[in-house]
Amino acid sequence: MLKGLGGLGDMAKMMKSAQELQTKMGEMQEELHNITVTGEAGAGLVKATASAKGELKGLDIDPSIFNGDDKEVVEDLILAAIKDAQGKARERAQEEMAKLTESMGLPKDVKLPF
Repeated sequence: MLKGLGGLGDMAKMMKSAQELQTKMGEMQEELHNITVTGEAGAGLVKATASAKGELKGLDIDPSIFNGDDKEVVEDLILAAIKDAQGKARERAQEEMAKLTESMGLPKDVKLPF
């Protein structure tokens, strides 16, 4: 049908695919706010919950660790739990992106703005 137009048919197809990818990426960005991951430290004494976007959503601290002499240990456990949650959030976001790119026929390790 578009033989006389050279590669314009392919260009239109590429543009449509790009628009579809952009729409799906926008939807995924919204979904990442709703997906939660939990990081732990101190064998579960401190738990941090974050969205897959890395936003801290909650912090659960076992009351047994509150001893005035251990303030620095508690602070370290809190930071470790938050960092663990953020790392898991990055991993989950990458997994979701890989699913999206594969569904679009792109290599799963393609790096797109995210």
